[in-house]
Amino acid sequence: MKLIAVTDDRQSVKAVAEKIIAIKDVIDFVQIREKSKSVLEIVSLIEYLLNNGMKKEKIIINDRLDVALCMDIPTVHLPEHGLPVKMVKKCYPQIKVGCSVHSFEKAKEAETDGADYILYGHCFETNSKQGLAPNGVEPILQMKKELSIPVYAIGGITLETLPSIQAVGPDGVAIMSSIFATDEPYSITKTFSEAIHHEK
Repeated sequence: MKLIAVTDDRQSVKAVAEKIIAIKDVIDFVQIREKSKSVLEIVSLIEYLLNNGMKKEKIIINDRLDVALCMDIPTVHLPEHGLPVKMVKKCYPQIKVGCSVHSFEKAKEAETDGADYILYGHCFETNSKQGLAPNGVEPILQMKKELSIPVYAIGGITLETLPSIQAVGPDGVAIMSSIFATDEPYSITKTFSEAIHHEK
């Protein structure tokens, strides 16, 4: 399984940049999901990461196709109601495109449209989706059976809920609050990484 850290859009550019650099060697990818920040702030964040040893192949840009193209970042992640996957793949076939989905049907549709991976959630109750009932982990079983692209799980994933995710066999997990809401991002991320990569 792969480990994706997803930024929480609750910290300054400097603070989030320092946390990402601290964990860069124990994650497989980081998704830059900073909806409230300006394009200039996102660009400066990515420049900082690249200047401090982060490989661009590990960076996923949320929603901002323009930033990914201008900065030669190979992967963009599209929200379920963002740019159509099919359009992006047709115009920019060189870009790897991920897509957020909340059901098997949407996952199947994303694959048909050319998505390179899907991010399914939210699996458990999470503060970032307060008041919304979780979608559970069972749909992942069907996705893994019928889809050929990687399936990642997100939403309320903690060290306590991780075994339930591992039981349905996604290709990886995406974690936000557990990593970015702590003052010790390296130690918690390393613990997640060890739990994920030593599962067998």
